[in-house]
Amino acid sequence: MRAAAVQLNSNSDKARNLETAERLVRAAAADGAQLVALPEKWNLLAGGEELVAGSEPLDGPSLTAARGWARELGIALLAGSISEQGEDKAFNTSVLVGSDGDDIAIYRKIHMFDVDAGGVAYRESEHEAPGTEIVTAPLGEVVLGLSVCYDLRFPELYRILAVRGARILAVPSAFTRATGRDHWEVLLRARAIENQAFVLAPNQVGEAPPHFSSFGHSAIVDPWGEVLAIAPDGECFVAAELDLTAQDRVRESLPSLANRRPQAYVWPQLTEARA
Repeated sequence: MRAAAVQLNSNSDKARNLETAERLVRAAAADGAQLVALPEKWNLLAGGEELVAGSEPLDGPSLTAARGWARELGIALLAGSISEQGEDKAFNTSVLVGSDGDDIAIYRKIHMFDVDAGGVAYRESEHEAPGTEIVTAPLGEVVLGLSVCYDLRFPELYRILAVRGARILAVPSAFTRATGRDHWEVLLRARAIENQAFVLAPNQVGEAPPHFSSFGHSAIVDPWGEVLAIAPDGECFVAAELDLTAQDRVRESLPSLANRRPQAYVWPQLTEARA
């Protein structure tokens, strides 16, 4: 399977963002990609109140456009994430669209980005509600595990995805420049190695209002932790062949997933993490 990660510098101009996303999705498909992934908030990257104001239902114009691209191009398209309309707050929602233009899976980001990084206070939970469901999706004979950005720091999520059969882990992101310099590639490679899975990680890049500065370096990592492709600065896509036979060899020769001992693991439910 050939996969591509699209890197965008999305902002508050939704029409401009959709135009750029479509251009790069088409270019990736022309390059032979069968699976194309867009980054987090690909259709609108803005402050919390503006995100809520620009949120859409799942049958809104942004996802409708993405479904049309997938259908026309005959590709599977991971529509990164959008701000989905909710009752009180929005959701940060990722949708996997099949080559027929129909939705295969919908995932709502579980972990809210309430963090101080690079002198900026991010409080995602003020405007968005967390999802509660871990989602895997069939993609032909391959299972894809869905996640979004800050989820990357929670390895237990990815282990569950792998145990449920995921061979590709999708991480559409708007990973900050402040944290990305030190953590982005390390975490992507760690999740790939731990779960002997491919990691497909399209990221936002550059500046966006009101205070976003995204790291870029969209990447595709193989199950041995080798970076197959990494994006330069700017809006572009990167692509790589996902060798599923090689993945089988990794899992057979170093069977860490098969050697798990679930009966020995007791989750410390009453123990809180200390700063």
